[in-house]
Amino acid sequence: MKNIYLLLLTLFSTTLLHAQYSCEEAVVVGLGTYESVEVTGAPLDVNCFGIPMSSAAIWYLFVPSESMDIQVSSAVDPTPTDTRVFIFEGTCDNLNCIAEGDDEGPGYSSITNFSAEAGVSYFIAWDSYWSTTAFTFSITETIIPVNVVDFEPVSVQGTFFGGCDMNGDGLDDLFGVSGTTIYMGLQTSDGDFETTSAQANSVSNPPSWSTTAGRLNDDEFADIVCGGGSGVSILLSNSTGTAYEEFTTSNYVFSQRGNCVDLDNDGLLDVFMCHDVAPNVRYINNNDGTFDFSQGGLGDTPDGGNYGSVWIDYDNDCDVDLFIAKCRGGLSEASRNQLHRNNGDGTFTDVSLESNLADYVQTWSSAWADYDNDGDMDGFVGASSFTTGIHRLMRNNGDGTFTDIVEGSGYDTFSGTSIEWQPGDFNNDGWVDIFGGGNFIGINNGDMTFTISTSEIGAGGIGDFNDDGYLDVATTSGYMRNNGSGNNFIKVHTNGSVSNADGIGARITLYTPSGNQIRDIRSGEGFRYMSSMTAHFGLGEETVINKIEVCWPSGIMDEILNPDINTTITINEGTSVAVIEEDNQAPTMYPNPAKNTLFFTDFEAYSGGLYEIYNVQGQLIKSDSFFGTPVPVDQLSTGVYNVKFIKNEQIVSTRFIKQ
Repeated sequence: MKNIYLLLLTLFSTTLLHAQYSCEEAVVVGLGTYESVEVTGAPLDVNCFGIPMSSAAIWYLFVPSESMDIQVSSAVDPTPTDTRVFIFEGTCDNLNCIAEGDDEGPGYSSITNFSAEAGVSYFIAWDSYWSTTAFTFSITETIIPVNVVDFEPVSVQGTFFGGCDMNGDGLDDLFGVSGTTIYMGLQTSDGDFETTSAQANSVSNPPSWSTTAGRLNDDEFADIVCGGGSGVSILLSNSTGTAYEEFTTSNYVFSQRGNCVDLDNDGLLDVFMCHDVAPNVRYINNNDGTFDFSQGGLGDTPDGGNYGSVWIDYDNDCDVDLFIAKCRGGLSEASRNQLHRNNGDGTFTDVSLESNLADYVQTWSSAWADYDNDGDMDGFVGASSFTTGIHRLMRNNGDGTFTDIVEGSGYDTFSGTSIEWQPGDFNNDGWVDIFGGGNFIGINNGDMTFTISTSEIGAGGIGDFNDDGYLDVATTSGYMRNNGSGNNFIKVHTNGSVSNADGIGARITLYTPSGNQIRDIRSGEGFRYMSSMTAHFGLGEETVINKIEVCWPSGIMDEILNPDINTTITINEGTSVAVIEEDNQAPTMYPNPAKNTLFFTDFEAYSGGLYEIYNVQGQLIKSDSFFGTPVPVDQLSTGVYNVKFIKNEQIVSTRFIKQ
């Protein structure tokens, strides 16, 4: 829109303004660039999407004569300033928040957008949360894409910081940590919530930077990892989920993104935590309420810069690899994003350079999914500012390398930034979208291009908080409900037995007549919040699922044939272990899984023959004569095995799990 004239004021250059120390004294502004005064004016007892104003503020009034889309920004050369801004409409005694901005631009400056209607009063309030220093800001016309996903707020009693299944019933719940209180909104089968709370004996490190959850002590209740500015607190639930015991160490950790992941593949979840100013740290689970602390080995840059870690299987070998998003400006080693390949033996190799992922994008997080449904994970590395370039859309070439295809994707011309990037199919069309926490969803068009949809969603964890099959977004006071589009879906909830209890690290593959989709089970995406550990698949108009396949961290493979659509299925590790038959019927064998001994019934035909036990790599582990008697397996490592029985020309095989 050209030649816009505003009511009351026409601007020609940078202007110095006074008397904006209260809402009633707000100075009228229009399009242009301004120098503020110190942020020492009077705030109001109002909030923006649950964020209260700080102890001081300064105020401006914007009244357009024509409707337009507006961007308010403190990312103004030559020195962008660390600020926070709120946009309200209405009157000073009745303000309604419509937008907010914090840390979107270089130097932690603020950038926010809103649609302004002709003749409506909009108050622009800068508060003192980060600084009282005077700064320069601009008000410009922009283009805001239309919203194509419909959300509405739902209030739930409590204070929340994310969502996942907290009590093992397969439904996504809300939870948060405040002081030593854990608030929980436990979803019920009718789509409502039972609000409750539990007490921790101590929380030495409040979750000022990140919150993560997972069944660390292997019971049915999720435990919580708090990433604080000085250390890490691991809160372990009791057997009823009504109280939590803290484990912590004295080690200094400037925490950023944390993850629950089985680092040594022993069937127990460990904790990985990004360190802002030093090499990253690990807490290895001893399964007795204690964890062994170690530092280094995964992201060893001496001055850190580690912000957004996410564990993904980029090379399709059914073990999880690590991508670390870096947030340091410039071209130092602490600014270069990293990819670490899991070698499958507890060690990792830095393949950042050879994979083409060693970018200097200033980012707090990344969103990984199979955006083109070709069977491997692609990466969206979303900028948190534009000091070092633009967003990156990295297509997985299937050979360990990635190609940046952001040009023409829709993100090459998109100026919005976020610190919270997460994947999710929000319209259930079968193509994974990109959530930029706060205001934006990139709707996947199915051809590696995205239509940017805007909505005041707010930042938060992603989950299905009313069990209707559509992904919602958690807020501090409830959630933003996705009102859906009529497309079909299926959700997969995983329960590990040999693998960790949540099945974190499992690869889920969905097969349908129209194509296949993949998901990884993860704990800790985006930057700050916890999201669901249930695999969610949109199906569009597809009504048939041929099968669902699960590759567990243990190597066990499960298949579910022809599951129903528009429902949640729970897959327990090993319950659909396939029988491999050759020429004859398989034996009746029990127990499965087995700890010490395998027993057989009605298997006299193979007495006097041989049995052979193979691991999943096909290596012969054990061989002996078979006389129908029990077979000892207590010396085998935990995992899945094939056992073959041979007599004369008769051969039969079956599979069992060793616990």
